[in-house]
Amino acid sequence: MSDPASGAAPDSAVLRAGADAVARGELREALRIFEAAIGTETGDYRVCAMVDAACLTDQLGDHAGAVVRFREALAQMPPHAPRMRPGTLINLSQALQRLGDLDAAQEALDQARGLLTAEDAPGDLRFACLVSLTAVALYRQQWSLAIELANESLDAAARFDPDRVGHPLMNLATAHFETGRWELAEDFAMQALDAFLAAGDRGGVAETRQNLAVMYMRSGRFDDAHPLLVEAQEFFDSAGDAHRAGIGWKVMGFIAEHRGRPDTANTRYRQALQRFEESGAVVDAADVRARLATVAFTTGHFADGETELAAARTIYAEHGLGLHCAQLDFWHAGLLEPLLESTPGLLRRAVDLALPAALALDAVRCELPDGTQRETWNRRIADPALRLAFRYAYLTGDAHLVADLIETKCAGTTPDIARLSATPPRTPLDPIDPLDAPMTKSGPVNDALQLGTALAAVAASAGLPVTPPPHVAVAPDGHIALAAWITAAEQRYGRRLRDDRVVPA
Repeated sequence: MSDPASGAAPDSAVLRAGADAVARGELREALRIFEAAIGTETGDYRVCAMVDAACLTDQLGDHAGAVVRFREALAQMPPHAPRMRPGTLINLSQALQRLGDLDAAQEALDQARGLLTAEDAPGDLRFACLVSLTAVALYRQQWSLAIELANESLDAAARFDPDRVGHPLMNLATAHFETGRWELAEDFAMQALDAFLAAGDRGGVAETRQNLAVMYMRSGRFDDAHPLLVEAQEFFDSAGDAHRAGIGWKVMGFIAEHRGRPDTANTRYRQALQRFEESGAVVDAADVRARLATVAFTTGHFADGETELAAARTIYAEHGLGLHCAQLDFWHAGLLEPLLESTPGLLRRAVDLALPAALALDAVRCELPDGTQRETWNRRIADPALRLAFRYAYLTGDAHLVADLIETKCAGTTPDIARLSATPPRTPLDPIDPLDAPMTKSGPVNDALQLGTALAAVAASAGLPVTPPPHVAVAPDGHIALAAWITAAEQRYGRRLRDDRVVPA
């Protein structure tokens, strides 16, 4: 295939025919060609056909089947395969990410990166590895790490693979959007779209349009989202990309839900769920179940809503997605609020959901790299969660719990002196290796690259780093505020929420 991460260039007639079918967007025909080549080719060409068939299987939504095929190809490779082995590991990681197996995805990428440390290692594969590492960080909601890796991969694109600069630009857009820099995220996304258009990458164009539609949808700009969504959906449906088509159905469901059409929303979400489950994209399926739960609660089908929430949370927990669990628990707690008056017994459960989730979400701001992102996260995510926790604590009549919440919230933020005095983090203009810069070329792709790099440099400017919140000792007995709740949250979500310092209230 033409994707350098898939192994090697197609040097046989049958592999060239498969690559041509991919270029035309005829993914199923390309898969048929590559599967036939597995039976007719020998040696490295046969292994290339195995890798390319695995890539197409993944693109067409059978992620579990793709994992099996990638591993079979790895087992057939010769010991020395400087392009094919790391490229296959990178693609294996992408399939594992879609299955939600982030630990195995990270392991595959670590192996690939280890194979790419030599001076003569293929630069385009170094770039592909960085892009995939960024994707894992995004899945795990490690925003600071994702931005750092995306900046590094943007620099790598300038050196090794300028035609694919759209990928790190879109990753930067995603990370900045999730941390509240919406205008900056849109700038990055538009640069990514321009880069994919200039490179003639139809799949990249469709993915970016869909990603932009998601951003617009989440910003309440439904009219802006609709045309982008329709264009992207046409491409994914015709290409047979089940996973991306499922994303489109999910977004359509969300728009219908917020326009007051719950029946249409339920239908679209079910279509998305079917696509995700067929393709093995279990984390995406869990996201859809959370939306189905919201529709169920809105229409009075509370038992159905609870079932969907429980299924979603199980998936998040099984895949080590603690922050997803915290966000879902906060959402679940909010869905219970209209029921408290008629069912007072739900209040204790609502507190048990809301308070640990709020503590976990509040602690995330200390992981973000600058003050703007911390303020936005606090305003849009942490503060609403804490307000809900305060409200429920007040309704319980537990004065000690309310007092502990107040003291904890008033403890303040401490600058991290160790991080301030440490070596400054890499900027996107620092070289990733002591290599000569490649020859630049004029044209729209390079223009997008230069503008995107400059934009990333501005975005990387950091404010004061801060430490995790301290424990708070409350007078007169010196007890640690919310100690049991903090412990419960750390165990529930698998995240450290406090450092070792103890400060007086």
